[in-house]
Amino acid sequence: MKINENTLLEGHKVVLVPYNAEHVPRYHEWMKSTELQQLTASEPLTLEQEYDMQRSWREDSDKCTFIILDKRRWADCKMKEEQCMIGDVNIFLTDPLDLSLAELEIMIAEPAYRGKGIGKEVVHMMMQYGVAKLNIQKFQVKIGLNNAVSIAMFKKLQFQQVSVCRVFKEATLEMTMDERVRSRLLQSTVHMRERDYTLSRSGRQEVMSQD
Repeated sequence: MKINENTLLEGHKVVLVPYNAEHVPRYHEWMKSTELQQLTASEPLTLEQEYDMQRSWREDSDKCTFIILDKRRWADCKMKEEQCMIGDVNIFLTDPLDLSLAELEIMIAEPAYRGKGIGKEVVHMMMQYGVAKLNIQKFQVKIGLNNAVSIAMFKKLQFQQVSVCRVFKEATLEMTMDERVRSRLLQSTVHMRERDYTLSRSGRQEVMSQD
């Protein structure tokens, strides 16, 4: 999607930025991991295919993607942005007849960042962005049955399991954005700041010192 091509979302521990070509080599290295391929139900791609995929995610109107950065490392101007990458988060509009339904995916690719509450913060940030900018009314996640950690996280976030597909070995969980859920989501993301990505890149330390 082009809607977020110049959007930066700042949280407590992370910064979410658009998925750009400069991020592709690091992303490509991540996806050589058999573990990540299994957890994300992905097939290995060549580097050129990965660049094609990045362009697709930028151009297609049914995909919204952010790269997750370590906020503390990103604030250091000496660090290249790709050195700060820890994962990605995506929204897919899966039903062209119902644009209020979105499938949500998150990947914390760097093992050192797992189990630290980052997944929870990123999910809340992406959901709030989806509600505010895309008018999403229902979020859905599809998780491999072997990914017990991710299933447990979404259940803790009060997603409800609605089905299990034994053929594809995945569980489907959903959350409908009623007023109670919207209020809770707003409270959990009250710290989130939306900034101009281009301007923020040129003055990282200044941006961080504004809060």
